Amino acid sequence: MTPPADDKASLTYEQSGVSIDAGDDFAKRIRAHMRRTHGPRVISNPGGFAGLLRLDYNESLFRRNFKDPVLVACTDGVGTKVKLGADLKRWRGLGQDLVAMNVNDLVVEGAEPLLFLDYIATGKLDPVALEEIVAGICDACSRCGAALLGGETAEMPSVYAEGDLDLAGFAVGVVELGRAMDAARVEPGDVILGLASDGVHANGFSLVRRILEHARLDPTKAYPELQTEGEPERDLGDVLLAPTRLYAAPVARVLRRYTVKRVVTGMAHITGGGLADNLSRTLPGNVDATIDTTAWTPPPIFEFLQRHGNVEPDEMRRVFNMGIGFCLVVRPAFAASIARRLERFGERVSTLGTIETGSGDVVLR
Repeated sequence: MTPPADDKASLTYEQSGVSIDAGDDFAKRIRAHMRRTHGPRVISNPGGFAGLLRLDYNESLFRRNFKDPVLVACTDGVGTKVKLGADLKRWRGLGQDLVAMNVNDLVVEGAEPLLFLDYIATGKLDPVALEEIVAGICDACSRCGAALLGGETAEMPSVYAEGDLDLAGFAVGVVELGRAMDAARVEPGDVILGLASDGVHANGFSLVRRILEHARLDPTKAYPELQTEGEPERDLGDVLLAPTRLYAAPVARVLRRYTVKRVVTGMAHITGGGLADNLSRTLPGNVDATIDTTAWTPPPIFEFLQRHGNVEPDEMRRVFNMGIGFCLVVRPAFAASIARRLERFGERVSTLGTIETGSGDVVLR
């Protein structure tokens, strides 16, 4: 390599805005968080370039083995919710958002989560903020049984301004082939159960932020109409940044309960597109899902956003989850027992409607 000329300064990577030392230090800080997500499937691989995980158990040590395993994979991000989190310097919930947006999609296919990977891109590495995000990721992974096997943190000052960041996640799960979800099994008479959301979750934040700007709303202010009696006061920012609810663990526990009878015939994670668009994805072409929109009460944040943004009701239903974050389509004879079981696992369950003969549509009444 040719040395720099004497009359020219020697350039470094750090002068271009990227600190290798800061990246190495951050990697050391998060190892303890990662290790608490590791179960017996994870194979130790210090210094490795990738994580290792056993797909199946050793039958002499563990109870459960797969006969015909199918891997299920998905990827998703947190979208522009990260911008509001960055503006308010509230980071930890974004980690749960990232995990939930992925593992909730996995369980729709009947899969149990196995592993998770994260990708964090930023203009300038902020170790405190990023450690908070990774701690939130690890909290969520531990709750849903996924191992955080690794990830990537990219410092790109020429792409992101200082203070900006983006989050992406990648999840892999496994399902026994004979128990994978199949839309063809949904039939007239099946009952639709809805699991309550914890608020806006992680979709529609471009509209949320536009409403905040349009109505000159202060995210650090506690608005009376958003408070819940008997609970601590929360400002608008905390209400909006409430993390996406993790449905994967309770739903997987229900699926494991019914090992012989396949009483859950379809599922949907309610994200962008709202209830109608997402539930329609689980329907065959010969049935409709008829939903009673009075069966649940949306959290106050949705009426608040609609009023301050003068948003049409149809637009609200198309953009936001409106208080239902996950749906299960179940055989009618088992609907009550499944609802009770989910409630014991901490979910708030509403009976939304039924499946009827139709053409693959969701009908809101």
